[in-house]
Amino acid sequence: MTRPFSPGKLDDLMAPLPADRPFTAAQADECGVGDGRRRLLLERGRMERRLPGVFHVAGLIDSLELRLQCLELVVPDDCVVTDRTAAWVWVGDRALAPDEHLSTPLVSVFAPPGRRLRNGLTTSGERMLLAKDVVEVGGLRLTTPLRTACDLGRLLHPDQAFAAMDSLATLRVFDVDELVEELGRFKGYRGIVQARTWAPFVDPDSDSQFETIGRRRWLTAGLPRPTCQCPVEAPYDGLYHVDFGLPDDRFGGEYFGEEFHGEDEEPHDDARLVWLRGPQRWFIVVARKHNVVGPHQDLEQTFRIEWERHRARSRLIA
Repeated sequence: MTRPFSPGKLDDLMAPLPADRPFTAAQADECGVGDGRRRLLLERGRMERRLPGVFHVAGLIDSLELRLQCLELVVPDDCVVTDRTAAWVWVGDRALAPDEHLSTPLVSVFAPPGRRLRNGLTTSGERMLLAKDVVEVGGLRLTTPLRTACDLGRLLHPDQAFAAMDSLATLRVFDVDELVEELGRFKGYRGIVQARTWAPFVDPDSDSQFETIGRRRWLTAGLPRPTCQCPVEAPYDGLYHVDFGLPDDRFGGEYFGEEFHGEDEEPHDDARLVWLRGPQRWFIVVARKHNVVGPHQDLEQTFRIEWERHRARSRLIA
Protein backbone atom coordinates (compact mmCIF):
# COMPACT_ATOMS: atom_id res chain seq x y z
CA MET A 1 0.00 0.00 0.00
CA THR A 2 1.38 3.40 -1.02
CA ARG A 3 1.86 5.77 1.89
CA PRO A 4 0.06 9.09 1.38
CA PHE A 5 2.19 12.19 0.93
CA SER A 6 1.16 15.31 2.81
CA PRO A 7 1.16 18.69 1.02
CA GLY A 8 4.21 19.58 3.05
CA LYS A 9 6.07 16.49 1.88
CA LEU A 10 5.19 17.27 -1.73
CA ASP A 11 6.49 20.81 -1.20
CA ASP A 12 9.77 19.31 0.02
CA LEU A 13 10.02 17.20 -3.14
CA MET A 14 9.37 20.26 -5.29
CA ALA A 15 11.81 22.56 -3.48
CA PRO A 16 14.98 21.69 -5.45
CA LEU A 17 13.32 22.16 -8.86
CA PRO A 18 13.42 25.45 -10.81
CA ALA A 19 10.20 27.31 -10.08
CA ASP A 20 10.24 29.78 -12.97
CA ARG A 21 11.42 27.82 -16.00
CA PRO A 22 11.19 24.37 -17.59
CA PHE A 23 13.76 21.66 -17.00
CA THR A 24 14.71 18.27 -18.40
CA ALA A 25 14.50 14.86 -16.76
CA ALA A 26 18.30 14.86 -16.47
CA GLN A 27 18.24 18.24 -14.70
CA ALA A 28 15.55 16.97 -12.32
CA ASP A 29 17.73 13.90 -11.59
CA GLU A 30 20.59 16.24 -10.68
CA CYS A 31 18.24 17.96 -8.22
CA GLY A 32 17.46 14.63 -6.57
CA VAL A 33 13.99 14.35 -8.15
CA GLY A 34 14.22 11.01 -9.95
CA ASP A 35 11.75 9.22 -12.17
CA GLY A 36 9.57 7.87 -9.34
CA ARG A 37 9.27 11.24 -7.65
CA ARG A 38 8.49 12.91 -10.96
CA ARG A 39 5.68 10.44 -11.58
CA LEU A 40 4.26 11.21 -8.14
CA LEU A 41 4.43 14.96 -8.70
CA LEU A 42 2.77 14.57 -12.11
CA GLU A 43 -0.01 12.43 -10.61
CA ARG A 44 -0.63 14.98 -7.86
CA GLY A 45 -0.77 17.87 -10.31
CA ARG A 46 2.30 19.58 -8.91
CA MET A 47 4.32 19.28 -12.08
CA GLU A 48 3.50 19.27 -15.81
CA ARG A 49 5.14 17.45 -18.75
CA ARG A 50 5.08 19.77 -21.74
CA LEU A 51 7.30 17.78 -24.12
CA PRO A 52 8.95 14.36 -23.93
CA GLY A 53 11.52 14.69 -21.17
CA VAL A 54 10.66 18.34 -20.46
CA PHE A 55 8.78 19.46 -17.34
CA HIS A 56 7.91 22.52 -15.32
CA VAL A 57 6.19 23.13 -12.02
CA ALA A 58 2.42 23.50 -12.21
CA GLY A 59 0.99 26.97 -12.43
CA LEU A 60 3.37 28.58 -14.93
CA ILE A 61 1.28 30.55 -17.39
CA ASP A 62 1.38 29.19 -20.93
CA SER A 63 3.06 31.67 -23.25
CA LEU A 64 5.19 31.90 -26.35
CA GLU A 65 8.21 32.45 -24.11
CA LEU A 66 7.52 29.32 -22.06
CA ARG A 67 7.02 27.16 -25.15
CA LEU A 68 10.29 28.43 -26.60
CA GLN A 69 12.11 27.69 -23.34
CA CYS A 70 10.79 24.12 -23.42
CA LEU A 71 11.99 23.54 -26.97
CA GLU A 72 15.41 25.10 -26.39
CA LEU A 73 16.12 22.25 -23.97
CA VAL A 74 15.79 19.53 -26.64
CA VAL A 75 16.21 21.10 -30.11
CA PRO A 76 19.80 21.24 -31.47
CA ASP A 77 21.02 24.64 -32.62
CA ASP A 78 21.32 23.58 -36.27
CA CYS A 79 17.73 22.29 -36.54
CA VAL A 80 14.49 24.02 -37.52
CA VAL A 81 11.25 23.35 -35.63
CA THR A 82 8.52 22.35 -38.07
CA ASP A 83 4.98 21.05 -38.52
CA ARG A 84 2.72 20.53 -35.49
CA THR A 85 5.47 21.58 -33.09
CA ALA A 86 5.98 24.88 -34.90
CA ALA A 87 2.22 25.44 -34.83
CA TRP A 88 2.25 24.71 -31.07
CA VAL A 89 4.88 27.41 -30.61
CA TRP A 90 2.78 29.92 -32.53
CA VAL A 91 -0.73 29.23 -31.16
CA GLY A 92 -0.31 26.93 -28.14
CA ASP A 93 -2.52 23.94 -27.39
CA ARG A 94 -5.00 24.93 -30.08
CA ALA A 95 -2.50 23.44 -32.54
CA LEU A 96 -2.83 19.98 -30.97
CA ALA A 97 -5.19 17.29 -32.19
CA PRO A 98 -8.21 16.45 -29.97
CA ASP A 99 -6.94 14.91 -26.70
CA GLU A 100 -3.31 15.24 -27.84
CA HIS A 101 -2.68 17.34 -24.73
CA LEU A 102 -3.05 14.07 -22.80
CA SER A 103 0.08 12.69 -24.46
CA THR A 104 3.54 14.04 -25.23
CA PRO A 105 4.25 13.67 -28.97
CA LEU A 106 7.82 13.87 -30.21
CA VAL A 107 9.11 17.27 -31.26
CA SER A 108 9.13 17.73 -35.06
CA VAL A 109 12.27 19.30 -36.48
CA PHE A 110 14.14 19.51 -39.77
CA ALA A 111 17.75 18.43 -39.42
CA PRO A 112 20.47 19.34 -41.93
CA PRO A 113 21.50 16.59 -44.38
CA GLY A 114 23.58 13.92 -42.68
CA ARG A 115 22.48 15.00 -39.19
CA ARG A 116 20.98 12.14 -37.16
CA LEU A 117 19.17 12.93 -33.92
CA ARG A 118 19.64 10.39 -31.16
CA ASN A 119 18.11 12.00 -28.08
CA GLY A 120 14.81 10.10 -28.40
CA LEU A 121 12.83 13.29 -27.82
CA THR A 122 12.66 14.65 -31.35
CA THR A 123 11.79 13.34 -34.80
CA SER A 124 13.33 14.79 -37.95
CA GLY A 125 12.47 14.70 -41.62
CA GLU A 126 13.49 16.12 -44.96
CA ARG A 127 12.15 19.52 -45.95
CA MET A 128 12.96 21.99 -48.70
CA LEU A 129 13.04 25.31 -46.88
CA LEU A 130 13.65 28.72 -48.40
CA ALA A 131 15.16 31.53 -46.36
CA LYS A 132 11.73 33.19 -46.14
CA ASP A 133 10.25 30.01 -44.61
CA VAL A 134 12.31 30.23 -41.42
CA VAL A 135 12.32 32.80 -38.63
CA GLU A 136 14.37 32.99 -35.46
CA VAL A 137 12.48 33.70 -32.25
CA GLY A 138 14.20 33.76 -28.89
CA GLY A 139 17.21 31.95 -30.29
CA LEU A 140 15.12 29.13 -31.78
CA ARG A 141 14.62 28.67 -35.53
CA LEU A 142 11.19 27.58 -36.69
CA THR A 143 9.01 27.69 -39.77
CA THR A 144 6.95 30.85 -40.17
CA PRO A 145 3.19 30.72 -39.56
CA LEU A 146 2.58 30.83 -43.33
CA ARG A 147 5.00 27.99 -44.12
CA THR A 148 3.67 25.99 -41.17
CA ALA A 149 0.10 26.43 -42.45
CA CYS A 150 1.18 25.23 -45.90
CA ASP A 151 2.86 22.14 -44.44
CA LEU A 152 0.08 21.16 -42.05
CA GLY A 153 -2.60 21.86 -44.64
CA ARG A 154 -0.93 19.20 -46.79
CA LEU A 155 0.23 16.63 -44.28
CA LEU A 156 -2.49 16.23 -41.65
CA HIS A 157 -5.87 14.51 -41.70
CA PRO A 158 -8.33 16.85 -43.49
CA ASP A 159 -10.06 17.89 -40.25
CA GLN A 160 -6.77 18.69 -38.55
CA ALA A 161 -5.33 20.28 -41.67
CA PHE A 162 -8.23 22.73 -41.90
CA ALA A 163 -8.08 23.41 -38.15
CA ALA A 164 -4.32 24.05 -38.31
CA MET A 165 -4.66 26.54 -41.14
CA ASP A 166 -7.50 28.30 -39.30
CA SER A 167 -5.58 28.49 -36.02
CA LEU A 168 -2.46 29.93 -37.67
CA ALA A 169 -4.60 32.43 -39.58
CA THR A 170 -5.81 33.82 -36.23
CA LEU A 171 -2.34 35.33 -35.80
CA ARG A 172 -3.24 37.63 -38.73
CA VAL A 173 0.29 37.67 -40.11
CA PHE A 174 -0.98 36.33 -43.44
CA ASP A 175 -4.37 36.44 -45.10
CA VAL A 176 -6.30 33.80 -47.01
CA ASP A 177 -5.23 35.11 -50.42
CA GLU A 178 -1.56 34.89 -49.38
CA LEU A 179 -2.06 31.31 -48.17
CA VAL A 180 -3.73 30.27 -51.43
CA GLU A 181 -0.98 31.93 -53.46
CA GLU A 182 1.83 30.39 -51.38
CA LEU A 183 0.41 26.89 -51.82
CA GLY A 184 1.02 27.29 -55.55
CA ARG A 185 4.74 26.61 -55.04
CA PHE A 186 3.98 23.12 -53.68
CA LYS A 187 2.49 21.74 -56.88
CA GLY A 188 3.10 17.99 -57.00
CA TYR A 189 3.83 17.73 -53.27
CA ARG A 190 2.06 15.16 -51.14
CA GLY A 191 -1.33 16.42 -49.93
CA ILE A 192 -1.32 19.62 -51.99
CA VAL A 193 -4.77 18.95 -53.48
CA GLN A 194 -6.24 18.74 -49.97
CA ALA A 195 -4.54 21.96 -48.87
CA ARG A 196 -5.62 23.88 -51.96
CA THR A 197 -9.19 22.60 -51.57
CA TRP A 198 -9.62 23.92 -48.04
CA ALA A 199 -7.34 26.97 -47.97
CA PRO A 200 -9.92 29.30 -49.60
CA PHE A 201 -12.33 28.57 -46.72
CA VAL A 202 -9.86 29.43 -43.94
CA ASP A 203 -11.24 32.04 -41.55
CA PRO A 204 -9.16 33.87 -38.90
CA ASP A 205 -12.31 34.52 -36.86
CA SER A 206 -12.81 30.85 -36.04
CA ASP A 207 -12.74 30.60 -32.27
CA SER A 208 -11.66 27.00 -31.65
CA GLN A 209 -10.49 23.83 -33.33
CA PHE A 210 -13.85 22.11 -32.90
CA GLU A 211 -15.66 25.12 -34.37
CA THR A 212 -13.42 24.78 -37.42
CA ILE A 213 -14.12 21.07 -37.76
CA GLY A 214 -17.83 21.79 -37.30
CA ARG A 215 -17.59 24.36 -40.07
CA ARG A 216 -15.96 21.73 -42.28
CA ARG A 217 -18.94 19.43 -41.65
CA TRP A 218 -21.19 22.33 -42.67
CA LEU A 219 -19.30 22.85 -45.94
CA THR A 220 -19.13 19.14 -46.82
CA ALA A 221 -22.91 19.04 -46.27
CA GLY A 222 -23.19 21.44 -49.21
CA LEU A 223 -24.35 24.53 -47.32
CA PRO A 224 -23.28 28.04 -48.43
CA ARG A 225 -20.06 29.39 -46.94
CA PRO A 226 -20.82 30.61 -43.40
CA THR A 227 -19.64 33.68 -41.53
CA CYS A 228 -17.75 33.11 -38.28
CA GLN A 229 -18.80 34.84 -35.06
CA CYS A 230 -22.06 36.26 -36.39
CA PRO A 231 -23.17 39.14 -34.14
CA VAL A 232 -26.76 38.97 -32.92
CA GLU A 233 -28.53 41.48 -30.70
CA ALA A 234 -28.76 40.22 -27.12
CA PRO A 235 -30.99 41.35 -24.26
CA TYR A 236 -30.07 44.57 -22.48
CA ASP A 237 -28.21 46.11 -25.45
CA GLY A 238 -25.52 43.43 -25.59
CA LEU A 239 -24.39 41.12 -28.38
CA TYR A 240 -24.30 37.37 -28.74
CA HIS A 241 -22.10 35.73 -31.35
CA VAL A 242 -23.22 32.62 -33.22
CA ASP A 243 -20.14 30.45 -33.87
CA PHE A 244 -20.79 30.30 -37.62
CA GLY A 245 -23.84 30.81 -39.78
CA LEU A 246 -25.73 32.68 -42.48
CA PRO A 247 -26.99 35.98 -41.01
CA ASP A 248 -29.38 36.73 -43.88
CA ASP A 249 -31.00 33.30 -43.49
CA ARG A 250 -30.72 33.27 -39.67
CA PHE A 251 -29.33 29.76 -39.75
CA GLY A 252 -26.27 28.84 -37.73
CA GLY A 253 -24.20 26.28 -35.89
CA GLU A 254 -22.89 26.31 -32.34
CA TYR A 255 -20.27 24.05 -30.77
CA PHE A 256 -20.76 23.42 -27.06
CA GLY A 257 -17.45 22.11 -25.73
CA GLU A 258 -16.99 20.71 -22.26
CA GLU A 259 -14.56 23.44 -21.21
CA PHE A 260 -16.94 26.37 -21.65
CA HIS A 261 -20.33 24.67 -21.81
CA GLY A 262 -20.43 22.30 -18.85
CA GLU A 263 -23.23 21.81 -16.33
CA ASP A 264 -22.53 25.14 -14.62
CA GLU A 265 -23.11 26.98 -17.91
CA GLU A 266 -26.33 25.18 -18.87
CA PRO A 267 -28.71 27.88 -17.54
CA HIS A 268 -26.85 30.59 -19.47
CA ASP A 269 -26.64 28.45 -22.62
CA ASP A 270 -30.35 27.60 -22.43
CA ALA A 271 -31.33 31.26 -21.98
CA ARG A 272 -29.09 32.28 -24.86
CA LEU A 273 -30.60 29.67 -27.20
CA VAL A 274 -34.14 30.64 -26.18
CA TRP A 275 -33.38 34.25 -27.10
CA LEU A 276 -31.70 33.35 -30.40
CA ARG A 277 -34.44 30.93 -31.44
CA GLY A 278 -37.28 33.09 -30.14
CA PRO A 279 -37.14 36.88 -30.47
CA GLN A 280 -34.22 36.77 -32.93
CA ARG A 281 -35.76 33.92 -35.01
CA TRP A 282 -32.46 32.11 -35.62
CA PHE A 283 -32.41 28.38 -36.30
CA ILE A 284 -29.42 27.03 -34.35
CA VAL A 285 -27.90 23.55 -34.69
CA VAL A 286 -26.06 22.73 -31.47
CA ALA A 287 -23.23 20.20 -31.61
CA ARG A 288 -21.14 18.53 -28.95
CA LYS A 289 -17.91 16.63 -29.32
CA HIS A 290 -19.52 13.28 -30.19
CA ASN A 291 -21.47 14.96 -33.00
CA VAL A 292 -18.31 16.41 -34.55
CA VAL A 293 -15.68 13.65 -34.27
CA GLY A 294 -15.59 9.95 -33.48
CA PRO A 295 -17.49 6.89 -34.66
CA HIS A 296 -20.95 8.35 -34.04
CA GLN A 297 -20.46 11.79 -35.57
CA ASP A 298 -23.59 12.96 -37.33
CA LEU A 299 -23.15 16.71 -37.73
CA GLU A 300 -22.78 16.72 -41.51
CA GLN A 301 -26.06 14.82 -41.93
CA THR A 302 -27.77 17.02 -39.32
CA PHE A 303 -26.72 20.22 -41.10
CA ARG A 304 -27.96 18.89 -44.43
CA ILE A 305 -31.36 17.84 -43.04
CA GLU A 306 -31.96 20.95 -40.93
CA TRP A 307 -30.89 23.31 -43.71
CA GLU A 308 -33.42 21.78 -46.10
CA ARG A 309 -36.13 21.99 -43.42
CA HIS A 310 -35.22 25.61 -42.73
CA ARG A 311 -35.39 26.52 -46.42
CA ALA A 312 -38.76 24.77 -46.75
CA ARG A 313 -40.16 26.68 -43.76
CA SER A 314 -38.79 29.96 -45.14
CA ARG A 315 -40.52 29.36 -48.48
CA LEU A 316 -43.83 28.68 -46.72
CA ILE A 317 -43.57 31.88 -44.69
CA ALA A 318 -42.69 33.89 -47.78
